[in-house]
Amino acid sequence: SNKWKSVVDTRPLYGSLMRAWQCFFTSTERLSALHSSIAQSLVTEEGERVKTWQKETFPKKIFCGFKETYDNKTSFSRAQKPWSKKLQKLEKVRASYHKTCQKEQAALDKERQARESSEMSEDKKLKIAEAKEKATEEKEKVRDRYEKMLDEVSSYTPRYMEEMEAIFEQSQEEERKRISFLKQVFLSIHRHLDVTNNESVKAVYSELHQTLMSIDEQDDLKW
Repeated sequence: SNKWKSVVDTRPLYGSLMRAWQCFFTSTERLSALHSSIAQSLVTEEGERVKTWQKETFPKKIFCGFKETYDNKTSFSRAQKPWSKKLQKLEKVRASYHKTCQKEQAALDKERQARESSEMSEDKKLKIAEAKEKATEEKEKVRDRYEKMLDEVSSYTPRYMEEMEAIFEQSQEEERKRISFLKQVFLSIHRHLDVTNNESVKAVYSELHQTLMSIDEQDDLKW
């Protein structure tokens, strides 16, 4: 406005038209001051509000990032640890059971071939049959461990699911609070920026409009 004000001051303006020009300049200066005030209030009010909330809600841990993230990750890991161990044991015994089944099948095939062989001695056939029985017994032992491990995992599943759901719900609640807070901040920022509801801004435009409407060409011609 200062640039144009100096230009207008050198022009032969007078009367209501001059007052209109002057009102434009004062209006821009007042609006500039109001916008600066709005910007300052955003920094001092909303900026500090967000900083305080962030400090209280997301405190940092040394070498661990945000405490909330670390706590959630730790809680999930703690709940998953016993479940993971049980699954590892189950997988190990499952692999053992699969291996004993293969051994038993190989022993069965060997026994069948021995029975069909007329050249093999009875003593060797007996040893093959004993090996098959031993393989079957071993398979049944491992099968028993496998079934027990399956039962253990199945019985632990509800507890695991309950713990994981509780941790998930807690993290969801924390996220809900975060979203709710940011919504309130955004609405507050909107109130600051919405100059259509700012009474001071309304007053500037109202006075400017009244001044413009008061321009009287007939009266100015009499100047």
